[in-house]
Amino acid sequence: MFLLNWQVTSRKDQHQYWCRRDEPYRYISVNDFSDAFKEFHVGRNLGSELRVPFDRSRNHPAALTTSKYGISKMELIKACFSREWLLMKRNSFVYIFKVLQLIILGTIGMTVFLRTKMHRRSVEDGAIFLGAMFLGLVTHLFNGFAELAMSIAKLPIFYKQRDLLFYPSWAYALPTWLLKIPISFLECAVWICMTYYVMGFDPNVERFFRHYLLLVLISQMASGLFRLLAALGREMVVADTFGSFAQLVLLVLGGFLIARDNIKKWWIWGYWSSPLMYAQNAIAVNEFLGHSWNKVVDPTQSNDTLGVQVLKLRGIFVDANWYWIGVGALLGYIMLFNILFILFLDWLDPLGKGQAVVSEEELREKHVNRTGENVELLALGTDAQNSPSDGRGEIIGAETRKRGMVLPFTPLSITFDNIRYSVDMPQEMKEKGITEDRLLLLKGVSGAFRPGVLTALMGVSGAGKTTLMDVLAGRKTGGYIEGDISISGYPKKQETFARIAGYCEQNDIHSPHVTVYESLLYSAWLRLPSEVDSEARKMFVEEVMELVELTSLRGALVGLPGVNGLSTEQRKRLTIAVELVANPSIIFMDEPTSGLDARAAAIVMRTVRNTVDTGRTVVCTIHQPSIDIFEAFDELFLMKRGGEEIYVGPLGHNSCHLIDYFEGIQGVRKIKDGYNPATWMLEVTTLAQEDILGINFAEVYKNSDLYQRNKALISELSTPPPGSKDLHFPTQFSQSFFTQCMACLWKQHKSYWRNPSYTATRIFFTTVIALIFGTIFLNLGKKINKRQDLFNSLGSMYAAVLFIGIQNGQTVQPIVDVERTVFYREKAAGMYSALPYAFAQVLIEIPHIFLQTVVYGLIVYSLIGFDWTAAKFFWYMFFMFFTFMYFTFYGMMAVAMTPNSDIAAIVSTAFYCIWNIFAGFLIPRPRIPIWWRWYSWACPVAWTLYGLVASQYGDITYATLEDGEVVQDYIRRYFGFRHDYLGYVATAVVGFAVLFAFVFAFSIKVFNFQRR
Repeated sequence: MFLLNWQVTSRKDQHQYWCRRDEPYRYISVNDFSDAFKEFHVGRNLGSELRVPFDRSRNHPAALTTSKYGISKMELIKACFSREWLLMKRNSFVYIFKVLQLIILGTIGMTVFLRTKMHRRSVEDGAIFLGAMFLGLVTHLFNGFAELAMSIAKLPIFYKQRDLLFYPSWAYALPTWLLKIPISFLECAVWICMTYYVMGFDPNVERFFRHYLLLVLISQMASGLFRLLAALGREMVVADTFGSFAQLVLLVLGGFLIARDNIKKWWIWGYWSSPLMYAQNAIAVNEFLGHSWNKVVDPTQSNDTLGVQVLKLRGIFVDANWYWIGVGALLGYIMLFNILFILFLDWLDPLGKGQAVVSEEELREKHVNRTGENVELLALGTDAQNSPSDGRGEIIGAETRKRGMVLPFTPLSITFDNIRYSVDMPQEMKEKGITEDRLLLLKGVSGAFRPGVLTALMGVSGAGKTTLMDVLAGRKTGGYIEGDISISGYPKKQETFARIAGYCEQNDIHSPHVTVYESLLYSAWLRLPSEVDSEARKMFVEEVMELVELTSLRGALVGLPGVNGLSTEQRKRLTIAVELVANPSIIFMDEPTSGLDARAAAIVMRTVRNTVDTGRTVVCTIHQPSIDIFEAFDELFLMKRGGEEIYVGPLGHNSCHLIDYFEGIQGVRKIKDGYNPATWMLEVTTLAQEDILGINFAEVYKNSDLYQRNKALISELSTPPPGSKDLHFPTQFSQSFFTQCMACLWKQHKSYWRNPSYTATRIFFTTVIALIFGTIFLNLGKKINKRQDLFNSLGSMYAAVLFIGIQNGQTVQPIVDVERTVFYREKAAGMYSALPYAFAQVLIEIPHIFLQTVVYGLIVYSLIGFDWTAAKFFWYMFFMFFTFMYFTFYGMMAVAMTPNSDIAAIVSTAFYCIWNIFAGFLIPRPRIPIWWRWYSWACPVAWTLYGLVASQYGDITYATLEDGEVVQDYIRRYFGFRHDYLGYVATAVVGFAVLFAFVFAFSIKVFNFQRR
């Protein structure tokens, strides 16, 4: 009935319901229907009732609510606390992993900064202690970054519930803040108990707890900051960029990378605004004003204690009150960030909302449906005077049935006999006492699917519909398959079968940043035989687009499901078209109408029917269809729970054959007039009905004449026709390796070009960071008179490498994760091998990274004032280019080696922290204990800093530092960097980029985290 309501007002479908046989058909517009309803007695009565004003005195006092929310504020906060606590328990893996990560980093940190190697003899020793304290602060700052991803993931639900007045923003935000406070205490306790005394900090117990308090506050500040940035960014790539930018500003202006005295006056406000500055000053005075540093090393040069000398050298305040100033400032920032988080949740809306793509042609069609004007703009598809059709015609509409297309294909049948599929018995079932080693999901299923016949594969949940389809299509990635599968009489070989079969997945997986036409052209390029030239491919794509009614959407971006781009129904049709352009003989469709309304389902089924009428073999799993959709099928393959067939045969007109079969079984209740045969069939064949009737429908079927006819049909179709040949292709893939690479690269180029939230944001971020660095470190590259001058220059290099590099690694991960899902589908379809895909994913990044390097390098090199010699400039650009590259490839590699981007981000963050320790800035390589020095050679960031510092300062012999030491000698003694080793350093940096790209390609080829 709902489908009829939709179709009777549609100009494309209305003619089939024309009942005035003595009059030629004319289109009745929606406005005409509206006017007729107003003249109908129901419409007139409704109008009369509406003209009488409502008597408010008759209104029930409870009919209109006076409160904005359904429950009290206390109940709201209790409900939100309960929900957040439940989410935390279910996400316990994240918190456990963070604690394990802290344990690992703490173990590394305390053994690198081991107290037996940490002396208090000079200012240089104090710098090492400052590095150890900075490591603790930065570790807890980075540890809060996980809040950003978790907050972004929850925002879509929050916006929906907020707009439906489930709760106010403050009720949602408070639990996310308050419940994380104990987590911060626990994480910081783990860190400080492992590191404080082992690293050799001041043994005073009071200073121990002061140190602990500062770590808790910095952890809470970081959590609040990243929640705030999630609410502000509202989208992962944007929020990631904001997060990296915030970390950068905090660290660069925190007083460690560049001393306070060297910060330019136009940036000093940033120094006073950085929470990390207050934490750095507080934690430093807590340590260096302690008893352990209360000694004068050389009275002839200074009467200050060693601790005060260290503080003054690094531009840190020496007043003990700065500890409490730092504590107060951090508490203020915690309050500020969490209040802003609540306000942004209340003020801001989602960046993008799901919406269908409506073409100009569709808008004209809607106008015509409503008014009846300009009917000549669009053809009806058939003669307007056609009489209504029966059965399938209601779904097919008036579309012309086609047999034969631009590209010919061979109609093929598929038969399967006694198919059994099992998996290893789940552990929880073994614990319940089950002794079998395997769980049988399909129990000897047999059947045949033929060309030009549309078969519905149905059954209750757990019957094995999708399992059977996956087995027949060769999509199972695990389990044990037994039985015979034949293609037109010849044994099925998966390598060749993938070339002649299509599989329309239920999830409609496509690359989001290409158009509908490009998606189809790409599929045709890789799946049609290489003998088909470009023009023929394009003609075939156009024909398929017309067949599935996508012509009006040819230029629309596919988009992400539920976010932007195509609607669900349009994506379904695109999924079918992507398989059709491969010119397959057999097509499997998994739930093609799921999630669609009646009208959309009718459009999709019309597309499916058009596909069948070209002479292809089409099988669809379907779940509780409407009468109209069910009647569109020719045959039914019905399964019961447990993986057995109970009816395999024709439906007949109005499902007469199906109804006759089941009503012929003693005890089965008769179908009511007008009742949906599909619903009735599922109701009378349940396990509960079997128990009531005392029968097994699978046994009834196997003892029926229908079963014998099907076995005879299977036997007949399992014999090769005379003169036929087995399927054979000279190569596994339709196209050569080079063509696969070019096609994958073409699609990646289109995707990157249309994804400015990734590509443009990265360049914008890089430009802003370059300007910030350049203006903060303005002309400091020319100053090499003091050790602090060298540390300032090294700080600019260290910060750029870490922050821009980490930004590259983080932002590429969601991109690769989305495309990897598409890769699984395309690889299973036999479009290409894994290596061309990996090659394209790696290669497309190189020009973007090169542009990023040029933008950053030119701005920073000129503003900081490094030496303008060709060799030093190109060495600088070389090392930055390959550093950005290996960070990007590392991010891609982490995704390829893990199940999803969330785990990849957590693993990556752990390694970024480890690289930070061994980079050579917090502690130089010669001061690293011998048992960890090997890893400094395996740390890519250490090689980058080696190359950047050695190329700029490693050959300077004309300048001396404040104590008379030559710059070249100091670089060699303190950092262990030698200018004459630059060739080896360059080879190592290039080697890391190549290694990460190779591991990415290897992981994409070997690991498959899609389980079917």
